Amino acid sequence: MGLFDDLSRFLEERLEEFLRNNPQLELEMLLEQLREQEEDTLKLIAELQLQEKRSQDEILSTAQEIQRWHIRVQKAKAAGREDLAAPAQAREATLLREGNQKWGQMQGLKERITQSQELLHKIQQRRQEVQAKAAEAQTARAKAQTQQRLETNAWQTPPSSYSSKFDDLEEQFRRWETQDELEQMKRNLGK
Repeated sequence: MGLFDDLSRFLEERLEEFLRNNPQLELEMLLEQLREQEEDTLKLIAELQLQEKRSQDEILSTAQEIQRWHIRVQKAKAAGREDLAAPAQAREATLLREGNQKWGQMQGLKERITQSQELLHKIQQRRQEVQAKAAEAQTARAKAQTQQRLETNAWQTPPSSYSSKFDDLEEQFRRWETQDELEQMKRNLGK
């Protein structure tokens, strides 16, 4: 295990070093992580909203049951049937407690949905910030590359005025050297 841990640590360090040396890749990696977080948060919100809908349906169903048992309690009391009224009241009370618990659970779901939506908003803002930084970095990189090319070209090709002067001077020297050689040949032939 020690060798594996050492190798893992070594690779992580090289990756961190590589990312520090290539900040555009670090921004791209961060953007990917934010995209994944946004996707996960959207899935969570959809799941919570589905649970909220189920919870609302259960609450509605429980409310209808409470109403049905409340009517039964009233009927049993009106008919003087305490043997039915007391257990019906107990059932109604149990349903009320269940309804309150379900209501509390639904409120908890609503709170989690709100928190998840706030988190989603923060993730989206952060993603926009990172995208802006990535765009700035890309623009800066393009400017630096253009500047480097200009500087490289400036060293490789001299300015045109200097170049034309240099060519004129070169031509003058060639003519002079050629003429000098011809005169020397004439002298050598004349001897």
